[in-house]
Amino acid sequence: MAIGYYPRGCLQGGVELPVTGPTWQVMRLSRNRNWGHPNLVNFLEKFAPQASKVTGWKGILIGDMAQPRGGPLPFGHLSHQIGLDVDIWFMPMPNHTLTPDERENTSAINLVSDDWKHLNPKTWTPQHIAFIKAAAERPEVERVFVNAAIKQELCRVEDKSKDGWMTKVRPWYGHHDHIHVRLACPADSPNCRKQPPVPGDDGCDPKSLAFWFSDKVLHPPKPPTPTPAQPVKPPKPLMLSDLPPACKNVIEAPAKQAAKASAE
Repeated sequence: MAIGYYPRGCLQGGVELPVTGPTWQVMRLSRNRNWGHPNLVNFLEKFAPQASKVTGWKGILIGDMAQPRGGPLPFGHLSHQIGLDVDIWFMPMPNHTLTPDERENTSAINLVSDDWKHLNPKTWTPQHIAFIKAAAERPEVERVFVNAAIKQELCRVEDKSKDGWMTKVRPWYGHHDHIHVRLACPADSPNCRKQPPVPGDDGCDPKSLAFWFSDKVLHPPKPPTPTPAQPVKPPKPLMLSDLPPACKNVIEAPAKQAAKASAE
């Protein structure tokens, strides 16, 4: 079960995605973040061959999903806590099985130019449109987050009135080298808090897009430098008491019990 909200919750009975499949490979194995709700694993098993077909790629490279029991990650994300989020790289899977070292040290490609306002013509391809569209068209997908420059290009070249898939594609900070796919709350998870529905528009109005290219987004002020006289207080970490009450049982469950729940 997915418990709580995407950036504040946990995962009961998480399923592990195999690190290598016919059309996918999992990256950054040391993080142990290739776990998710069964719906997420099923999605990836279906999406990977579909993405391969529409792009002509050998397959896809999968970044972070969730930890075995979900919950806050020590670094990298605020979300990915309830087993319904996954990062999928914009880089095609290579023709060979990557070694653990390659999975750890290979970097995803950046599709955005140095000014963060346009796409990089050296890395952006039409296949990336097909890749994003294939994810957004799947009915179980709630959102597909991309960099604002990518959303801007989709708005320019795509027929926004067709099928409604563009409505799911939303700009968010980062996401220049991967898509972040978020699934809807599953029917078996009554304690999963749904994300508010996307606005009725397609997200292509100039005013909405302009925000993402403003100075406060592209050039945020740097945090103050701590000094002995004025130390900077670190942000309050997310505690178990901040999560839904059901997460206490999930996180405190013995390891064998957790493994059994995963197998079931």
